Amino acid sequence: MRRKIHYVIKPDYLWRSIYELARTQSDDLLKILQAGFKHVENDSFESTFQGLFSEINLDFEKLGKNYSFRNAKLCTIVTKIAEGLSGFSTESDILGDAYEYLIGQFASGSGKKAGEFYTPQQISTILSRIVTLDSQNPSSGKKKKLKKVLDFTCGSGSLLLNVRKQLGPNSIGQIYGQEKNITTYNLARMNMLLHGLKDSEFQIHHGDSLLNDWDILNEMNPAKKLESDAVVANPPFSYRWEPNEALADDFRFKSYGLAPKSAADFAFLLYGFHFLSDEGTMTIILPHGVLFRGGVEERIRTKLLKDGNIDTVIGLPANLFFSTGIPVCILVLKKCKKFDDVLFVNASEYFEKGKRQNFLSEEHIDKIIDTYQYRKEEERYSRCVSMEEIKKNEYNLNISRYVSTAEQEEAIDIKKVNKDLAEIEKTITKAKKTHNQFLKELGLAELP
Repeated sequence: MRRKIHYVIKPDYLWRSIYELARTQSDDLLKILQAGFKHVENDSFESTFQGLFSEINLDFEKLGKNYSFRNAKLCTIVTKIAEGLSGFSTESDILGDAYEYLIGQFASGSGKKAGEFYTPQQISTILSRIVTLDSQNPSSGKKKKLKKVLDFTCGSGSLLLNVRKQLGPNSIGQIYGQEKNITTYNLARMNMLLHGLKDSEFQIHHGDSLLNDWDILNEMNPAKKLESDAVVANPPFSYRWEPNEALADDFRFKSYGLAPKSAADFAFLLYGFHFLSDEGTMTIILPHGVLFRGGVEERIRTKLLKDGNIDTVIGLPANLFFSTGIPVCILVLKKCKKFDDVLFVNASEYFEKGKRQNFLSEEHIDKIIDTYQYRKEEERYSRCVSMEEIKKNEYNLNISRYVSTAEQEEAIDIKKVNKDLAEIEKTITKAKKTHNQFLKELGLAELP
């Protein structure tokens, strides 16, 4: 079992055994569950999953005031879950998709906190479909395999799993994820396991990306440096951070400068960009401010443009996220890109309205991907803009400067307008004359 699926779970801790304890109202259920969690964390896998269930507290008083009450409550809960699962497939992809669905439902009810751990599937799909296309010639279609994929603010891991979904199982050599929040970090690890990934196929690290506290990503030897074929990210928008002097010499920022304290958007971008391979593609979701803000952000943006690293800018509609209603953009970056212009896609008006959030249909997603893949130009939707024009605009990437969704006003023919006014004046004079004739016959005062 260890050779084939890389883990072993003792019979006492299998679901069938747990359900039997619940069905028979055993007094040992709570105790067995706690032991089972420790067994999975410490003994089941070849690599350690220490703390995987650290956020689960079976001694929580809301479960019951003492052990007996809590045990009885767990018996009821497990029995109800078993009833729901009785006709449910146990295939890993289906269980994983069910878990993903529950995370999505939880995000939907979590408001602003959802931004910490969940990227809506529709947006995740756009990022994933872009990075799986050939980086130099997207029109040639998808890559067959990705050696390494990185998401340095991975949340519950949904974005990483979506990349895998686009290419299929066994299509990615190694998945790397980093997450600061301990609860979300555990969600990500569980998400990977429930989607059938072996523990050897992914590495999720609990740590702060901006501090770069993961040894594997802090390798200074160029020969050992992690280079990813695909980098995807949905970092916290305009996150306030505290960069120190040492970070100014950090290998991620040294050539560009430090993002301002008020918004770490470019710090996140440069972090991921550093670990992108020469043949890779990076997609990152950011607020529109990164496209036009001045100061050090302008300097970073200008260097990326002059170096030919910004390939595409995609503007999305407002209110797509659970955590914020602001419209956001997707930046597509490459270290070696084929085209010497920048593709702008203004998809801000292509969406379906929902009760709480707007959403993108498959048709909207396909239109964005098709435009990127074949570099299509369409009036009021997309346009390839030369570097000369961008330079004239002082490297401002505000999408509406290049692709306006406003309808062009119809040209006004002044001569025709004057002629029409003259005809209207004649009609008014004639009507007034006729009206006064009627008033005169009635013995009433005429209009002036």
